[in-house]
Amino acid sequence: MNKVLYIILISLFSLTVISCSSSSDGGSSTTSTTSTDNTTTSIGLFVMVCYSGTILTSSDNGTTWTPRTSGTSNRLIGVTYGNGTFVTVGDSGTIFTSSDGTSWTSRTSGTSYNLQKVTYGNGLFVTVGLGGTIFTSSDGTTWTERTSGTSNRLMGVTYENGLFVTVGHVGTILTSSDGTTWTERTSGTSNRLYGVTYGNGTFVMVGQSSTIFTSPDGTTWTSRTLGALHDLYGVTYGNGTFVMVGQSGTIFTSPDGTTWTERTSGTSERLFGVTYGNGTFVVVGENGTILTSLDGTTWTERTSGTSNHLYDVYSQ
Repeated sequence: MNKVLYIILISLFSLTVISCSSSSDGGSSTTSTTSTDNTTTSIGLFVMVCYSGTILTSSDNGTTWTPRTSGTSNRLIGVTYGNGTFVTVGDSGTIFTSSDGTSWTSRTSGTSYNLQKVTYGNGLFVTVGLGGTIFTSSDGTTWTERTSGTSNRLMGVTYENGLFVTVGHVGTILTSSDGTTWTERTSGTSNRLYGVTYGNGTFVMVGQSSTIFTSPDGTTWTSRTLGALHDLYGVTYGNGTFVMVGQSGTIFTSPDGTTWTERTSGTSERLFGVTYGNGTFVVVGENGTILTSLDGTTWTERTSGTSNHLYDVYSQ
């Protein structure tokens, strides 16, 4: 498993989550998953959660960072925001909640499986992980296990357009309208799927070997061609633009999820996570890499204060 760090940018899809690790697994156990609910509300905070329980916060769009105490040494792999609460998840079923991103409280998940990702939508937190694990909670405190129907590792989850969508290994896609009952969908690939997002009336998911699929409804998926071979770890939508990131500093943008344009990132590090919030795209990757952009085209490198890998970024 990767040792993973996640950043949260909070600007209601402005909570940004980044995961970081000192491992170099290429993001195979982390994903970038983004939800763009409530984009008009901003509380101006980034929260980053990391390997060994590290949590950092930033109130200036990811430029400077302040360390916080989590109370755990477990890896924190995913984080989200909803209903006035931050939720972060990680190794061995670790779950913490916070009302402000500064003080964190441990919660009982009911599983020892690593939890990979968490999202919020329709009044419900949903977290996914190893062995097809899915848990839901209305408040982030009390969690209920759900039946996924798969034993494949689930890597990413999002909520948009009235639908939860989770993706994972062996091309796994599951959807649910309520977070309780899940239906397997046909992806048309056996590649690992790392990230999923929604924007402009379209779900976009990405994965191994330039895998890109789009769907208007989360049910029927269409393969898209990138024109180059990259492992793609993260995707988000904001300001009328999809931004997708991957190996060797890869950044692509698209207005529709179908046609993609390569951008210059200024780094050769693998980029694992991306989000949009508070008028800013944030990208994170290997060796503490953080990049920001107002338009998805021109990118500026920022100082993270860590040499750990930053894996996933989530905005809410």
